[in-house]
Amino acid sequence: MTCLLLSLWAQGMTQKICLYQSIDGYCCDDLADNGEFCYWHNDQIIKNDKNLIEKLEQRALTGKPMRGFSLRKANLQGINLVNAGSKQGFDMRDCDLYRADLSQAHLFGLQLQGSSLMKANFTGSNLHKANITGCNLLGIKLNDAKLEYLEWGDQLIQEQQAKTAESRKNIELRQDLYQQAEEIYRKLRLETERQGMPDVAGIFFQREMKVRRKQCPVWSLERFISLVVDLFCGYGEKPLRVIGFSMSMIGLSAIAYFLSGLKHGEAIIGFTLQQGISENLYDLLECLYFSVITFTTLGYGDIVPTDIARLIAAVEAFCGSFTLALFVVVFVKKMTR
Repeated sequence: MTCLLLSLWAQGMTQKICLYQSIDGYCCDDLADNGEFCYWHNDQIIKNDKNLIEKLEQRALTGKPMRGFSLRKANLQGINLVNAGSKQGFDMRDCDLYRADLSQAHLFGLQLQGSSLMKANFTGSNLHKANITGCNLLGIKLNDAKLEYLEWGDQLIQEQQAKTAESRKNIELRQDLYQQAEEIYRKLRLETERQGMPDVAGIFFQREMKVRRKQCPVWSLERFISLVVDLFCGYGEKPLRVIGFSMSMIGLSAIAYFLSGLKHGEAIIGFTLQQGISENLYDLLECLYFSVITFTTLGYGDIVPTDIARLIAAVEAFCGSFTLALFVVVFVKKMTR
């Protein structure tokens, strides 16, 4: 409505106002260029002017948003779009930068949320503290780009579209979108690893494995195993989850021993109503001790399980030996990355 009023107002001034309007209501107030849209928003014009870089830099310095600009296949090599003297970068949200050449560009803090960066070339560019949340990153080139503190967002646009396709029962499209997301995460992981950013690379590896899991049939064994590995150790990126599982297993097993009973010599350790609170608490601590040495497979032999406690001890010992080995692998992987 605001854009329409601006256009009607401009008609009285012999020229129309650009009709571009974003989803959240932003309207361009530039004059239309022989049509309904201004030069920057006209997607029928391939921006190949010799002075394009200078024009865009001058447009940026006006401080007006550059939202929704159509810059498909534009040669912007080495362009400087740094908002000097401000903590907030220039606003280029929702732009079309398909196959644009932004190699060696200075893009510190640039706000690119929701833009199409498909097959765009950012080789050697400075993207420090830029924001590419919700962008289409399929085929993007980030070789040697400065990616420190770059805001990636929680998920790719392909993942959001895949969920929509799934709700509409379009399985073929859903699979294709998840495959695209997996490809993007793999490239991002490899590039951040190469640049010595292990924590960021680890995040991308987890996301890569999650979208791969979602491509498996819902009730398949492969998907179930992948989910268990994710919950258990975050695909090897979350060693603290292994520790948390270990503590939980030890604690729950101790309670099970306390309720089922253990044998220490001729004495029975366990919960009984005939004992007071202090005696029961002491027995619980004894059960906790037995749980620890069973989980770690030490087995001193001073306390032994009886009846159902034997089965609990066997399961705990098996889980403990597996978990301790897994923790070593995950920890070493994390530290040597």
